Amino acid sequence: MSGTSAWILLKTGQCALLAGILLLPHALRAQLRSVEQRTANGVLEGVISADGKVRTFKGIPYAAPPVGPLRWKAPQPAAAWTGVRKATEYPARCMQAPIYPDMIFHDNGPSEDCLYLNLWMPAAPAQPRLPVMVWIYGGGFAAGATSEPRQDGGNLSKKGVLVVSMNYRLGIFGFLAHPALAKESGHDATGNYGLLDQVAALKWVRDNIAVFGGDPNNVTIFGESAGSFSVSALMASPLAQGLFRRAIGESGAFFGDTLRMQSRAETEKAGVEFAKSSLGTDSLEALRAKPAAEILQAASKAGAARFVPNIDGYFLPESVEAIFAAGKQSHVPLLAGWNADEMTYRAIFGNTDPTAENFLARARAFYGDHAETVLKLYPAATAAQAKRSAQDLAGDRFIGYSTWKWMEQQLKTGQAPVYRYRFEQTLPLAADAAADAEPAAPHASEIEFVFQVLSSRKLPWRPEDRKVSDLMGSYWSNFAKTGDPNGDGLARWPAYSPDGYQVVHLRADPGAAPDAHRARYQFLDGVR
Repeated sequence: MSGTSAWILLKTGQCALLAGILLLPHALRAQLRSVEQRTANGVLEGVISADGKVRTFKGIPYAAPPVGPLRWKAPQPAAAWTGVRKATEYPARCMQAPIYPDMIFHDNGPSEDCLYLNLWMPAAPAQPRLPVMVWIYGGGFAAGATSEPRQDGGNLSKKGVLVVSMNYRLGIFGFLAHPALAKESGHDATGNYGLLDQVAALKWVRDNIAVFGGDPNNVTIFGESAGSFSVSALMASPLAQGLFRRAIGESGAFFGDTLRMQSRAETEKAGVEFAKSSLGTDSLEALRAKPAAEILQAASKAGAARFVPNIDGYFLPESVEAIFAAGKQSHVPLLAGWNADEMTYRAIFGNTDPTAENFLARARAFYGDHAETVLKLYPAATAAQAKRSAQDLAGDRFIGYSTWKWMEQQLKTGQAPVYRYRFEQTLPLAADAAADAEPAAPHASEIEFVFQVLSSRKLPWRPEDRKVSDLMGSYWSNFAKTGDPNGDGLARWPAYSPDGYQVVHLRADPGAAPDAHRARYQFLDGVR
């Protein structure tokens, strides 16, 4: 086509799409290249990235839509399709209210029809069977989705791994417990549908990943916050044993008081009470006939913490802690840790001034006669020191202790190596940050670093941030490949063991050192 002809078509509006393609830069035109892959359920059409290095398939069904009579049932097999199914857009996120302002989604909105996963892999893999990394997002089991830009797996896959992310049911749709649901389940269990979704996704990986070039016998599960709690639960669950070979937990586990699991009986009682008082019926038929939006609205008023995983007797025969204590968990290598500033000092001080005197008062309120021990472990001789100690104590109570206890139990009974980290790379302050803002490494701030997507957040990133991101991507992918994060050109990461309890500090000048705060977690362990 001549330039004149193209111009005429543009002017008349008869070929806008063709004209747009002609006018795109070459690099962007390359992004339009598609790639097809045949699976057991049908043919998928994905895309190759603009730089030609990554193949991506999005929105692959790993289970049937959990709607109508399948609402609050274990995930069922996905149906086959005819023709070529487009796999180029993120699927709908599972039903949820807007809870966390830092979650930015690139999908078309929430839906009950949400059980889909995404794949990223090198376009020209260096080996015939790639290690597989299956990501589980956080969000308190009430929010989250795979479509967040900070969880895009393309750049991480360039480290020589195949990255998978899946949506799983949340809140009341993922964790409502009810005796009638237990009766119909076939397993006398109810309440953990979101976790069963994760198992179904792992089974899909086991059965299908080889056709994409992945190794079904070398799967690593990794997740952050509720995703990390999920990793600890999957390690404990007999249903997930054999579906993964390694595990990574970023901030959190089902040990301690954060997201403490209740028994099936307790959650069933709460489920019936909620259904009657908030939805006007406890009939399953009537509950399944209600619009999803109505159920979500009622659940949102009840509070997100009401619908979380339980000890259902099927996915979890006992508590996660009891299973690990008995050595019944998956005996796989574990890499885990948390961030330097998981929680704000305000969680301790509330609205009071962050002073030494007020810290002592809060220590007494929380720990009574143990307050003096708290001051030895979290010193508060000055206001500045009290503020820092409050931040440390808040983070330990929220996430640090439970993650530490998880690693300690795995070290005792897990029969596999454990590697521990502390993420300390503070985020650069935005141009519009408050005048009194202080650099910090808050909860979830490591996600962009792991996925090599600092550009997903508009911050004045520094060369040292990119260095840490590359470092973490290498550590994580090395661990997925071999069960050991170490590799050429990386600061040595010793295994966590009684020989010093070594912790790798992830920052611009990374390095390992003995745990300097072990007494803190031992104290928290003793006062539970």
